[in-house]
Amino acid sequence: MDLIDTLPVAVIGAGPVGLAAAAHLIRRGIPVKVYEAGATVAAHVRDWGHVRLFSPWKYNTDEAARALLETHGWRAPPGDAMPTGSELFEAYLNPLAETPEMAAVIETRARVEAITRLGADKVSSAGRQAKPFVLAVSTGDGTTRRDLARAIVDASGTWTSPNPLGAGGIPAEGEAEHADHIAYGIPDVNGRDRGTYAGKAVLVVGAGHSAANVLLDLARLAEREPRTTILWATRGANLMRVYGGGRADQLPARGELGANLRTLVESGRIALVSGFGTTAVRSRDGRLVVSGDTRDGIRELGPVDRIVAATGQRPDLALTRELRLDLDPWLESAKALGPLIDPNLHSCGSVPPHGHRELAHPEPGFYTVGIKSYGRAPTFLMLTGYEQVRSVAAAIAGDLASADDIHLVLPETGVCSAPPAASDGQPSSACCGGPAPVDADACCAADADAKARTGEGCGCGTATVRVREKVTEPAGCC
Repeated sequence: MDLIDTLPVAVIGAGPVGLAAAAHLIRRGIPVKVYEAGATVAAHVRDWGHVRLFSPWKYNTDEAARALLETHGWRAPPGDAMPTGSELFEAYLNPLAETPEMAAVIETRARVEAITRLGADKVSSAGRQAKPFVLAVSTGDGTTRRDLARAIVDASGTWTSPNPLGAGGIPAEGEAEHADHIAYGIPDVNGRDRGTYAGKAVLVVGAGHSAANVLLDLARLAEREPRTTILWATRGANLMRVYGGGRADQLPARGELGANLRTLVESGRIALVSGFGTTAVRSRDGRLVVSGDTRDGIRELGPVDRIVAATGQRPDLALTRELRLDLDPWLESAKALGPLIDPNLHSCGSVPPHGHRELAHPEPGFYTVGIKSYGRAPTFLMLTGYEQVRSVAAAIAGDLASADDIHLVLPETGVCSAPPAASDGQPSSACCGGPAPVDADACCAADADAKARTGEGCGCGTATVRVREKVTEPAGCC
């Protein structure tokens, strides 16, 4: 037996998807080692523990993980209830990690700093596939060791790699100098961070669900602390994706999130500035002024006391610098996923089923899973990650029939991410008209209607075609 065949599979990250990967590997009798940089499992989830998910429990637990928990007497929470991050940790992730099978393979305070092949850097090809992976692991005692693995499942996520305020993808001028007045992600403005935001003028930058959560939390804070004022800036002018599909959204709480945000804007409780690309942050009389590009030239916002950059995340690629990866050139996702999830293209919230083949790289035995597999693309659901790791675990076990038997049906948003342009060149307010009927061969309701009337789709307008190497993926029909 070769050395590589005696080694465990390394799972990087003990979040929901990483733990699910371990559960599937354990079920198949494959040795596994889980590395978690945080002090506990699901450290990222605990960081946003105050946030309530818009997806219910039935979408947030993995089948193999549930089966393992149930052997130890665990009972699933009500399927239609929507947990907070803290409830997800307390009722599911922590009990899962504490099962004897999982506890034996999880190491916390173990940060994987780099990965390579034994005795071979990125350039070396000879015998590469037969060489074990080497992980440089820094531990809680300040030392670094080298561990070997037969395969690697990277579920390390993107939470700790936020995008900057700068609209061009690099930090805005003055952003680093004012970092102590800028929060990234979703601060707990009604809990542990309340003293920082109560009675202050707060600018929120971003147009995704994270921004929506922050804005709604700030609005609740302002009800109790009337001096709190809220300014919202978005780079884009079309807010349909964050406002959502309302009743057409198959996750009602997601539709309600956007609808509530829209009501607050229209009532004037949140001041909105759209089409604003942040370029600079400066101090003025002890407060912050933010400059940005607009259609009418440079504009200043403020002064404000605090800034929340809810601008999304990106993958940390330093970890895999010595591996041969095939990444989408602009999303930094697994390349095969790029055309399926590109937010520049028309999408009604659906993602085609995908598994080990789309998640693999030219480096045999290395897979990127979970939200990191999406790179810079938004709107990842845990259910996607669970199906990803089921397929990957089957592929590692050599069960390609199961690995290729992929089933992924996600709840539609009922709204397109990029509606077609109107006659004046601006984004149209028209969209899909909601998701297609379940039994229809269509991408959205309008497409189904067009096919019923004419035999051809689509009824939503013409989309751009994105051309890749050996791939031509239509943007969709919404």
